[in-house]
This record gives sequence, C-alpha cells and structure tokens, in this order.
Amino acid sequence: MRSPDLTQDERDALALLESRIGHLHVRQRLGLERDYEAHVFRRGTHFFHIENWYSIHGLIRGGLKLVGLHRRGRRNAHAIEVRHNDVLLAGLPAAFDGYTVLQLSDLHFGMSSGFLGSLLELLAPLRYDLCVVTGDYRALTFGPWEAAVDDLRRLRPHLSGPVYAILGNHDTIRMVPAMEAAGYCLLLNEWVRLSRDGETVYLAGIDDAHFYRLENYHRAAHDIPQNAVSILLSHTPEAYRHAAHAGFDLMLCGHTHGGQICLPGGIPILTDADSPRAMARGPWCWHDMAGYTSAGAGTSIVDVRLNCPPEVTLHRLRRA
Repeated sequence: MRSPDLTQDERDALALLESRIGHLHVRQRLGLERDYEAHVFRRGTHFFHIENWYSIHGLIRGGLKLVGLHRRGRRNAHAIEVRHNDVLLAGLPAAFDGYTVLQLSDLHFGMSSGFLGSLLELLAPLRYDLCVVTGDYRALTFGPWEAAVDDLRRLRPHLSGPVYAILGNHDTIRMVPAMEAAGYCLLLNEWVRLSRDGETVYLAGIDDAHFYRLENYHRAAHDIPQNAVSILLSHTPEAYRHAAHAGFDLMLCGHTHGGQICLPGGIPILTDADSPRAMARGPWCWHDMAGYTSAGAGTSIVDVRLNCPPEVTLHRLRRA
C-alpha cells in the first residue's frame, strides 16, 4: 500500500482489508479513483459526464427557477416516502416467509441541508429484520469523504439489527474501514449467510458495476450452494444480466434515482444506467430473477425532485 496520498492509518486499515478481499481489488479501486479524479479536472470524457459538468448543474437550477419549480422541487426532496414491495421467491425457507428487508440507497449526504433529520424522522417507526444500503454516500464523485462518513455514523444508531452495505460510483474504498468501525458490514464481492430458526438465505454484494466495473460474480457467488435462495446487492441495475445468470433470486439496486426529475406520470428523462428503462424504478424481473431499483432517498446534481418522490423501501419476502 504505497500510495503517497494515504495516511499511515489508512494504509494500515486498507492492509487489513487487503487480507479479506485481496490486494488486487484494493489496488485497482484506489488507482481507478485517482485516475477518475485527475480526469475530472481536465477536458475529457469524465469531465463532460453530467455529474461533473457544473455549468449543466447551473442551467438545470436556472431553468427550474425560470418555470417556478425550483422551490417545489426542493420541498419534494425532503418528502421521503416508505415503499412496500412483496417479493415472491420459489424455494424460500419457511422461516423466512415474511422476513423484511429495509433498503436505503443513494443518500448523497451533503447535497441538501436537513436531509438527515428528515430521514431519521421517517425511519423511527419502521420495523424490519435486516437493513441494506446500496451505495452512493457522498454528494460528489470525488474529493473529501469524511463528512459523509460522519453522517453515516449519526444514522447507524437509528438502524436496528445488522446493516449490510456496498459501494457506489460516488464512493471511495477509503471509506470502508471507517464505515465498518461505525457498524456497517461492507460486502465487496462477498457473501454472508442469513440464518433464522435453523434455515439459511444468502446475501451477496458486488462492487460498483457502473463506473469502476469491479464487480466479481465468481467471488461473490461461487461458494453459495446452487439451490439456495440468494439476494444480490448491486449499486446499479446494469448488473441485471450477469446477476440473473449467476443464479441470484433477487437483486436490490439503486443509482438511477428513478430519474429524479421526471415528466408527469413519473417518466424519467435521464436514468444514467445502461439497462432497460423499465428497470429505472420499482420492481421488475429478468428471467427467473426478481429485481427492485430504488428511486433513492437523496438527490444528485441538484437537490430537487419532480414527479419522482424519494424513498426508502421495505421488501417483504414471501414463499411463492
């Protein structure tokens, strides 16, 4: 771990992570993050990505103000809704019938003042067995990440039971040790057993498949028994083909924000994902795999939402 921009504490923490997920994964993630950040500040394909092209951000805000929708959109961004999604799974063990998974996605801390307070108020009465967080914790795709981890620390005491998380394209692998110290279990092309009354379901998570392309299904799924029910956490729905053919029964993802700024009827203008538009928000299926794309709780690029409410989702597993 020789990167000059790492502190000694970060080198020590990432060295421990290397022993778990392999030095190649850590080395590639850090290297790609540095390359990406370097490209943001010079003319190139990454600079002209809509998330980094700041003149576009200003044009969007200006356009919304011009038509009188900016204030309304900012209010909408705090009106987080609770979505309920029943998932029918063939072969689900009887002990897991009714098992409920809370999904949070695309929190983007720092985009909107007061966002964390709105989220905590919504979460307080919810009851569930497991919480999963499907990536994108900081507002920008580069730069400081410590403030996002501070908000994750404030969030964790308000989440009951175990919490499993993955990284998104806005996140750096340097966040992982601090997040795990705060009580989040990161799945980086890894899997865990979920046990209940002597029966088991498997949960796996892959690294970002949108920009960094470091998803590894062999590591994430090879040791999961062939006929076991398994759930995959992916930041983006773009992983749907490989996930279905890897044998997962359910994939939970986010990234798209459901479009965030949509036409009437919730029709997304942009989704920033190489996947069918039907997968931009809500439940969907591909072959034998069920899927759900969260519209996300936070906002990106601009702190407004139109015709696309922010959400947290309660997935209730049912025996088919």
